[in-house]
Amino acid sequence: MREVSSLNHTRWECKYHIVFIPKYRRRVIFGEVRKELGTVFHELTSHRGCRIEEGHLMPDHVHMMISIPPKYSVSQVVGYIKGKSAIHIARTYAGRKRNFVGEHFWARGYFVSTVGRDEAVIRRYIHDQEKEDRRIDQLNLV
Repeated sequence: MREVSSLNHTRWECKYHIVFIPKYRRRVIFGEVRKELGTVFHELTSHRGCRIEEGHLMPDHVHMMISIPPKYSVSQVVGYIKGKSAIHIARTYAGRKRNFVGEHFWARGYFVSTVGRDEAVIRRYIHDQEKEDRRIDQLNLV
């Protein structure tokens, strides 16, 4: 059975598959940054009443299936997540005390798709994404 959430006067089930990349698609999401970003994303989404249902951090992009209440638009939540996580990365790893204008970690834009009846397929896709990338890289080497 599907899990339906509720607000004061609303019952809802709004899930989205979201993908975004670091600027210039650099392979920078690994090591310490990768370990910490998962926690940061979960904390930021909970501030907006959202929940990450499934997620995976690849070296050069982020996949997540996120449940967003209807009082927020997808662009508001993604902008919030990308902006606040970039500030956190700048402060923690670049030694910045402030996030200076023009220094961005994430590229502009993102991919979003609604999750409907294909929720299990999307969960499996996100979960198996890294294994699939390795398989494709091996085919390119041959």
